[in-house]
Amino acid sequence: MLNAEGKKGRMMTTVEDRRRAFRRLHESGCFVMPNPWDAGSARVLARLRFPALATTSAGFAWSVGRADNHVTIEQALTHFRAIVDVVDLPINADFEDGFAIDPAGVQANVARAVETGIAGVSIEDSTRDRANPLFEFDLAVERVKAARRAIDTAGAQVLLTGRSEGFIAGRPDLHETIRRLTAYAEAGAECLFAPGIRTRADIQAVVNAVSPKPVNVVVGSDFTTVAELADIGVRRISVGGALARTAWSGFLQAATEIAERGSFSGLAPTTLSADINGFFG
Repeated sequence: MLNAEGKKGRMMTTVEDRRRAFRRLHESGCFVMPNPWDAGSARVLARLRFPALATTSAGFAWSVGRADNHVTIEQALTHFRAIVDVVDLPINADFEDGFAIDPAGVQANVARAVETGIAGVSIEDSTRDRANPLFEFDLAVERVKAARRAIDTAGAQVLLTGRSEGFIAGRPDLHETIRRLTAYAEAGAECLFAPGIRTRADIQAVVNAVSPKPVNVVVGSDFTTVAELADIGVRRISVGGALARTAWSGFLQAATEIAERGSFSGLAPTTLSADINGFFG
C-alpha cells in the first residue's frame, strides 16, 4: 500500500491508497475522524494515530480571520490541498453547500474539490437564510445528484456524504431530516449526516432509516461516547469545529486576562514548547 518514503521516515501514500482506505473504514465498525483546522493541527492528529481526518469549515474560517461560511471556494480548495499534502491519511472535505446553489455549479465545484486529493466530500442543504434555512427538497436532491456526477465523471473513488442541516439551521424536524437523508442516499450519497442530532433515539432512527449506508454523528460536547455511538450502529464520528473551539477558548481566556487584569496565570497550564515541537520533529 505504501509506495514511497518521505522525509524523516514519514511514509507517503498515493491518493488512490487513501481513498481505498477511507472506503474500508466505512464498511464495518466505528471510527473517529477528528477535524483539524490547519496543517499543524492535522499533523498532531495524525501522530495520535487517528485513521482519517476531516476539515472543518468553521475552524478553517476562524484561522483566516473569517466567520464560518465566509471563505471563498479558492480558499477552501487551497486549504484542502494543504491538509492533504501534510499527512498520509484520508481527508474528508467539509465543502459546505458546494459554494453554489444550482446543481451545475455544485457539479463543477465538486469536480475541482476532487482534484485536490481528498478522499471524501460532503454537501449540505443549508441556505444560510433564516426565513428558509434549507434548500427546497427537490433542489436539495438534485444538488446531491450533481455532486455524484462530478465524482463519477472524474472516475474518482471519493466518498460522498449527504448532509441535512435542519437540526442546526432552525428546523429540528426528525421526520423531514430522515426524508431528506434517505433521498440523498438514493441520489448517490454513500454516507449520511445530520449535524445536531444528539439523543440516542434520534440517532438510532437515522441509522435505521438509511441502513446499510453508514451514518456520521458529530460530537461537539460531552453528550456521548464512542462506545455508545458504536453500540447503536454509528459508523463514523467527527467533532466539527469543537477542537478549534477548544483551542480558541484557551487563547481567549489567557489573552483576556492579560488585557483586562495585567496578569498571566492563563499561560501557566500550557503544554511545553518542547512537547509541541516533538509532534513536528
